[in-house]
Amino acid sequence: MFYLIATIILNVLISSIFKLFPKYNINTLQAIVANYIVCVITGSFFIGHIPSLNAAIHATWLPWSLLMGVGFICIFNLLGYSTRVDGITTTTIANKLSLVIPALFSVILYKEQVGTGKVIGIILALPAVYLTTRVKGENNKPPNLVLPALIFIGGGLLDTLMKYVQTYFLPTNDTQALYTIFCFATAASIGILIVAVLIMLRKTTIRMRNIVAGVCMGIPNYFSIYYLIRLLESKDFLQSSAAIPVLNIGIVVASTLTAILLFKEKTTILRDIGLGLSILAILLIAFGDK
Repeated sequence: MFYLIATIILNVLISSIFKLFPKYNINTLQAIVANYIVCVITGSFFIGHIPSLNAAIHATWLPWSLLMGVGFICIFNLLGYSTRVDGITTTTIANKLSLVIPALFSVILYKEQVGTGKVIGIILALPAVYLTTRVKGENNKPPNLVLPALIFIGGGLLDTLMKYVQTYFLPTNDTQALYTIFCFATAASIGILIVAVLIMLRKTTIRMRNIVAGVCMGIPNYFSIYYLIRLLESKDFLQSSAAIPVLNIGIVVASTLTAILLFKEKTTILRDIGLGLSILAILLIAFGDK
């Protein structure tokens, strides 16, 4: 339960920081790169030493950490670009509906049992996420379906990959922490290279406010991934076919309540219905088969 609640809170904190980017004119790419660097530093403090590449070069999980690091920075930038092009509503819906993909793979790959309650909960989650994340009057133009589709597939596959690696390659807390650091180190390296090229082309300049924003995101971002791995390991609490849907819906509910209470976003009848369906979906997915 702790890992579920902690991961939800950390993700809400990250999304709240993202909401402040336009207000303070934050460059998303620079903030994301700074965030990944801080993630590596945070992870190193957490394990008590700076991890050596030589120590991990023969680790079976190293190729997966490189792949996931690439996925991290691709998805983060897709989210940022899609938010600007299609709006936060379409982007959030595409991102959170991806819960279907890891739930399906968990049943196929790990033979997890899915009863009627869980199936109904997952089906309810789809309209629940849609209604809850709708913001009145935001971006009424028809969205470009390519970006939401990429976010839907990419986000779902990243969650699926996370569960796969946790199951077969990360048997201890130490390897889980080390794996997380190398994921972020890969993303940071790619990001630094991109920013360096943009600077040389005189397309961007480093601003201190972007670094500060990245620092604010970095610490919660590291632990959001580390605690997600620990959550997926907690089979006695929730199977992964339930954990990831419950997590995503929980993030939607908590983010929506935060937006209403702190950012003064207006609620609507449809949004209230969505929140109600979300809570019902969580209960059915988590406890419907017990």
